[in-house]
Amino acid sequence: MIRTVKPKNARSKRALKNKEAKLTENTKTALFVPGSTSNKLLHDVMVDLSALKKPDIKRFSKKNDIRPFEDSSKLEFFSEKNDTSLIVFSSSSKKRKNNLTFVRTFGYKVYDMIELMVMENFKLLNDFRSSTFNVGLKPMFTFNGGVFESHPVYMHIKSLFLDFFRGDQTDLQDVAGLQYIISITAADFEEGQPLPQVLFRVYTLKTYKSSQKVPRVELNEIGPRLDFAVGRREGPTPEMEKEAMKKPKQLQAKTVKNVEMDAMGDKIGRVHVGKQDLNNLQTRKMKGLKKRFDQVGEDFDDEEYVYDDGEDVDEPASKKAKI
Repeated sequence: MIRTVKPKNARSKRALKNKEAKLTENTKTALFVPGSTSNKLLHDVMVDLSALKKPDIKRFSKKNDIRPFEDSSKLEFFSEKNDTSLIVFSSSSKKRKNNLTFVRTFGYKVYDMIELMVMENFKLLNDFRSSTFNVGLKPMFTFNGGVFESHPVYMHIKSLFLDFFRGDQTDLQDVAGLQYIISITAADFEEGQPLPQVLFRVYTLKTYKSSQKVPRVELNEIGPRLDFAVGRREGPTPEMEKEAMKKPKQLQAKTVKNVEMDAMGDKIGRVHVGKQDLNNLQTRKMKGLKKRFDQVGEDFDDEEYVYDDGEDVDEPASKKAKI
């Protein structure tokens, strides 16, 4: 662990304050670390991946003798010293050729790791002669294959790439910022067969006028084009996973009483009213419902009306006889 000291100036004070826990954490920064057995291919691949992640990256130029699955203390030291929670470590051996180890940390401790080996049929950014995208934009993702929803290894890969390229968390939505898409594909897994490869592709979006209300969208591949073979994997402990998934009380959604959602996604509210006494219900506001017009009693008979020319037609016959 790094020895903590009191800040001596404003700059170090801001740096320590930036490392403190927050309700909304900073954008995750990725650290690219070359191993002692890294080669030029892995260097170029890490340069291309860092181009997709810019500006939230840090990259080492000096090689480091590290074996992540045997001793991860150096990676944890680099994570704390550089304030990074994502690490990409490159190494190559006869058994695991052109290997990239993706590491995530929580509290500067290794959370999970997975090895992805680069296959020979790769193409880098320099191999594509096409326009690129602006730096700092968030990509759109598409995961093709049912294994990303069912198999634990590919669920780990999906979570890793989404976390790796997430960028700033914002509620602002601008269509002009949707410039490129990352497509990750994997075939279906069959028992007794090796794990299928993960195909990593990057495309830019181009819109054209069409006869419809919406424009015509076309995809143009810009690279890098990488095929990964899945290697070793190490998941988080249940205690660390529970701690990492915990949400602070200030960010938890407040439950509203008597409000729920139905199967169609519509909001339904339940209203509670007091006991109603219909005997005290006010119904005599209209003239025809006044009490003197009530027709009650057993001996009540309707009086016959006499209609005569030149006289009031609404007077009863008994009244006319008295006159």
